[in-house]
Amino acid sequence: MKEKRTSVFENGLIWFGAAVSIAEILTGTYFAPLGFGRGLAAIIIGHIIGCALLFAAGLIGGKARLSAMETVKMSFGHKGGLLFAVLNIVQLVGWTGIMIYDGALAANGVFAAGEWIWCLVIGALIVLWILIGIENLGRVNTLAMGALLVLTVILSFVIFGRGAAAFAAGEAMSFGAAVELSVAMPLSWLPLISDYTREAEKPMKATLTSALVYGLVSCWMYVIGMGAAIFTGESDIAQILLKAGLGTVGLLIVVFSTVTTTFLDAWSAGISSESIFSKLKGKWVAVAATVIGTLGAIFLPLGNITNFLYFIGSVFAPMIAIQIADFFILRRDESASAFSLKNLIVWLLGFAAYRYLMRLDLILGCTLADMIITMLLCIIAAKIPAGEKKA
Repeated sequence: MKEKRTSVFENGLIWFGAAVSIAEILTGTYFAPLGFGRGLAAIIIGHIIGCALLFAAGLIGGKARLSAMETVKMSFGHKGGLLFAVLNIVQLVGWTGIMIYDGALAANGVFAAGEWIWCLVIGALIVLWILIGIENLGRVNTLAMGALLVLTVILSFVIFGRGAAAFAAGEAMSFGAAVELSVAMPLSWLPLISDYTREAEKPMKATLTSALVYGLVSCWMYVIGMGAAIFTGESDIAQILLKAGLGTVGLLIVVFSTVTTTFLDAWSAGISSESIFSKLKGKWVAVAATVIGTLGAIFLPLGNITNFLYFIGSVFAPMIAIQIADFFILRRDESASAFSLKNLIVWLLGFAAYRYLMRLDLILGCTLADMIITMLLCIIAAKIPAGEKKA
């Protein structure tokens, strides 16, 4: 039976849904104290850096026809790559909980039915999306994305049509920290994108479309959040929607944007689990991830995601730097090895470098500097006589 491939349009739809997110709008509110001009510059610069990396990660999976965590094994060995598969599942379950929490909090602010009830509603819809399956979503996804586009345009016009600024609430951050916060969101998708580009009919075009669509729409979400905080004086998404006069429309934006984004996290958690235990069924692991995320959203305090985003950056920025160096520059494949000890050591150094660079407040953030350092270390380490442990 011929394997079904996704079209460029379908890949674009997937990443449009990933970008239309309450979490992205909320993150955008943090930029308000910079003012609109400087905040917009930080958002654009950060997304150029982050989406360039997203494109590189997706292209590796598209060309190799491998899932994200399978491509990691090409650099770290078929056992060494399991470390990142486990870390990826942890961050994906974490994201699932955070997204459901944010969505339920915002939905309850618009229509007070109880936060735990909204957690259950959103969780149930995500499970429905999973059971339909990414290969069968087709028309459902197209309709959902079309509705989200219309609703988001309405939200934009209502917010930016207010004219005069209110006040920029919140604690001011430096320009470099704002750039890094802008990089962090596309960076969080690096361990996922290959799960979708591997199935593309035209890997290059599909990956480019995915990165561009995600980058543009993500910038839009950040700007909505920043603009809402500036023009309404609020950082609470529910209050922003209510002040903008969006009741039912706002509720639909909250619920469906949460479902379409969180679906990708849960689905990829399932795919990543298959790289650890091949006998597992990814779809049911995805359902389990959604259930765990829903319970976490109900019982755990998941309000501030800034530190979580920076942790993701410190783990996955050096990881993808090594993958880029291996695939595009060194053109080597370590998947036959159990562990690529050199690359694991380089990754650990890259992780430590990221945590140190966070303290320096670099004008372009720490991700770009860390990537350059890690890639150079990877290339230098490749010149050292091999000592990899074979299976």
